[in-house]
Formats: sequence, C-alpha cells, structure tokens
Amino acid sequence: MTKTINQRAVEHNIDPLFAERWSPRAMNGDFITDEQLSTLFEAARWAPSSYNEQPWRFLYAKRGTKNWDTFFGLMGEFNQSWTNNAAVLVVIVSKKTFTHNTSQNVVHSFDAGAAWENLALQATRMGLVTHGMAGFDYEKARKELKVPEDFTIDAMVAIGKHGKKDMLPKEMQEREFPSDRKKVSEIAWEGGFK
Repeated sequence: MTKTINQRAVEHNIDPLFAERWSPRAMNGDFITDEQLSTLFEAARWAPSSYNEQPWRFLYAKRGTKNWDTFFGLMGEFNQSWTNNAAVLVVIVSKKTFTHNTSQNVVHSFDAGAAWENLALQATRMGLVTHGMAGFDYEKARKELKVPEDFTIDAMVAIGKHGKKDMLPKEMQEREFPSDRKKVSEIAWEGGFK
C-alpha cells in the first residue's frame, strides 16, 4: 500500500502528521506569539529521556529583540540568507551528565533529538514551520550564549510562518519542496547489520 501525503510516497499506514512535517526555508517574516512559542516548548518537554533527565535546553531569540543579532550572527552567510524572515531562532543544547549521580549520559543528544522532533511535529500541527541546521559556529555559540562546558551544542532551528518560495535566494527556490525518504527496507531489518 503506497499513498501520497504532502507529495511524498508513504509505504505504510501512518498518521499523516509525520509526512506533512518538512523543513521549508521560505518564511514570510510574520512574528509568532509568546503563547505559540510556549506551546512548542511544552510539546518538547514531554519527550522521553533516560532516567527522565530531560537534558535538553532551548536557548532562543525572537526577531526584533535585543538577542536576535547575537543568534543571527552565529550562522554562516548561507543560512543567514534565508533565516532573516524567521520569527524565532533556537539553539538546542543538551547536558552531558546525569544530575542524580554526575555520570556520563551517553544518550543526551539522542534525548534532545526526541524533544526537537516533538517541537517540530507540534509546529506542523499548528501550521508553523521549523528548519533544523548544523551550519553555524558552535564555539561562538558556546561563548556568546554562555553555554557551560557540561552541555553539548546540538543544533540550531529556525521557526516561523510559511512563506512563498520566491522570497528565497534564487539558488534555494528549486529545492523548496518536501524531500522523500529512504524505503523502510533500507533503514530497518531483523537481526544484525547488513
């Protein structure tokens, strides 16, 4: 059974939300409310985590505020060229050790990824868009955002309202569509690694 959701071929029966979520770069420049932003973080906080540590932290700046230039300045020119219309920029960090015994938490980034996915799915449900990024200066982020050494800087995210692709630089417009995925048979199999 293959069906199409959001221009994507879905092999198995899933909630449409998963295929509806994608990572557009075109954002229209509109602001989002504090309530909308809090709802996204509320969804993130319900992600599962080892020992219920909840190692993730979301540092953010809303466009038009005193923190915006600091966050915007963390990115390279490519990401700056499209995030200028985002409503919020977020840096996701995760605590490397457990609070209860200070031992290493080897799944801290895995858990932070689960929280990010909750945020991204909630954004999709609300008609907002999110786009995760690795293209920024991690050390500059650590220094300028005063991130303690016990935290890993995992990723950066732009959040906003969907815009038209012609708002993007020309070279990005042709890539502004939901991407497909590998087949289930390419990512999951019984037994050892193939």
